[in-house]
Amino acid sequence: MAKPKPSRKPKRRRKSRKSGLFENSLVKACAGLSLLVLLVVLAGLLARFLISSPKPLTSSRPLALTPAAKPPVAKIPPFEIYPHKEIPAPKRLPKTITPELKQLPRIAIIIDDLGYDRKIAKKFISLHAPITFSILPYSPYRKTISRLAHENGLDTMLHLPMEPMEYPGVNPGPGTLLNSMSPDQLIRQLEKDLGQVPDIKGVNNHMGSKMTAESSQMYQIFSVLKKKGLFFIDSRTTAQTLCKPSARLFQIPFAQRDVFLDHRQDPAFIRRQLKELVRIAQQHGQAIGIGHPHTITYDILREMLPDLQKKVLLVPASKLVRPVG
Repeated sequence: MAKPKPSRKPKRRRKSRKSGLFENSLVKACAGLSLLVLLVVLAGLLARFLISSPKPLTSSRPLALTPAAKPPVAKIPPFEIYPHKEIPAPKRLPKTITPELKQLPRIAIIIDDLGYDRKIAKKFISLHAPITFSILPYSPYRKTISRLAHENGLDTMLHLPMEPMEYPGVNPGPGTLLNSMSPDQLIRQLEKDLGQVPDIKGVNNHMGSKMTAESSQMYQIFSVLKKKGLFFIDSRTTAQTLCKPSARLFQIPFAQRDVFLDHRQDPAFIRRQLKELVRIAQQHGQAIGIGHPHTITYDILREMLPDLQKKVLLVPASKLVRPVG
């Protein structure tokens, strides 16, 4: 009788070495790619942290402005200037002395950020000097201060809020023109802002270190100012400003700030800044200084104006603007 054949166990297929090697390589490649992506993300975050602009060194936190229906003590918004790295005035070649320049050099003093304090505005008016008032839109006393200025023969401007590099950490206040706005949104907001302060002759920027460095949006702003016959004075809150070439393109009357007078609340410092303003005017024939509605600024101007007016002719800012050649 034939013996039954022993049953054979089915042989397991062995994975080929090639297949194993392929899978190991794929896992390693995926792991390497994931690690590379993680490193790129970390490097991007580190670079962003390292190159981010420092916050302005001010004595207090920036104030977010809101329209004050009941302002018992309205607060003046911060302005965009950094005490330890002031943006210098642009270098200009000294003018040759002509018979016209033998007269006293001319300076204009603009007081920015007006509209939140009637009393300080009245103090500057009491100086009986042709100081130019630059008034913030949507400020509670904008119309009152504008009316008082015109009754006393002073020029007024719109102090136009524009986006700074630190936005939204630093907020210029209501009516701010933002870089994220479309052309239509930007022009609509600009038209509203211009309608906030009556009888203005021109505009200067409130903050705006980011927007004034963007040519396409300055073109949109200047096209509106051109139609309305308004001049523009660049407050120069950034060395990268493109206001001057933009003004040249549209041929609007233009000038730029030479000296910030009072970004340090120190009497000796403000006196030095006023003397520097006079020095620049004597060298170039004219100069523009920008101050703010601080009591200390008023006190120093009251003290120094009699002596200043022996050396320079104080004029409204509108007298120092001209189309850029």
